[in-house]
Amino acid sequence: MAAPASADRFLQALLDEGLEVVEVGDWRTRNRNHKGSWGPVHGVMLHHSVTKGTDSTVRICRDGYTALPGPLCHGVIAKDGRVHLVGYGRTNHAGLGDDDVLQAVIAEKRLPEDDEANTDGNRHFYGFECENLGDGKDPWSAAQLEAIEKVAAAVCRYHGWDAPSVIGHLEWQPGKIDPRGFTMDSMRVRIHDRLGGAKPPAATKPPTAPKPAARPAFPGRAAFGPGKSSTSILLLGQQLVRRGYGSHYKVGPSKQWGEADRLNVAAFQRAHASLRGDADGYPGPLTWQLLFS
Repeated sequence: MAAPASADRFLQALLDEGLEVVEVGDWRTRNRNHKGSWGPVHGVMLHHSVTKGTDSTVRICRDGYTALPGPLCHGVIAKDGRVHLVGYGRTNHAGLGDDDVLQAVIAEKRLPEDDEANTDGNRHFYGFECENLGDGKDPWSAAQLEAIEKVAAAVCRYHGWDAPSVIGHLEWQPGKIDPRGFTMDSMRVRIHDRLGGAKPPAATKPPTAPKPAARPAFPGRAAFGPGKSSTSILLLGQQLVRRGYGSHYKVGPSKQWGEADRLNVAAFQRAHASLRGDADGYPGPLTWQLLFS
């Protein structure tokens, strides 16, 4: 049972690891503690921000937005390697995730499949947003990757954890893809080596052949659009994420149709020659068939 570090000790741990830290306003007391407790803490969670530009990224992560109030993390790791502290305490970064994953993090064992969303991650993880569009094309600079390694190592060093206590959002909550552009296994190796290599880092679940799944029935064009809500919309969003077309989601797909759904569907349609003439972002029978093929 690990109590969170005090804000001052957290800051000192980052500085001791050789990081350049930017303190943003009242970060020490900016949190969501009125929504629930923070702690015990068991690990570090990494995210990509789906934003461009350090200033705007820091502002969004500090203030949040209507659907998800800030702070959205404890620190923003910018492309130049600087760490901007925007909050401390409970923050809106992890959401609900898999209790089996949490138990594996606590035991520092191999991570299982994240197939449930039944456990409050905001309570148990330090969270860091890394400035990146998350589209698989936006590059990760050497300075930023080194800062990610140092940030995670600093927190682990303070608590006596090793690299298996560091996970990505994609390993915690079904449907998430972040951080995209480097693998968590490779980052855990870097963190493990920085900590002195006392024991080998636990890898994620071993790769397995994907299970064939029956294609869900197309519900009809009328099922999609503003004001619509259904399981079919959620299935659509989850499949878009699996196929690599989920970059417009801020907090993941849901049953409620939104502009992010339309933009992600349109991106999928534009990527397929047979759909380009009808890339309006609303799925028809052919879009549905190709998406779930």
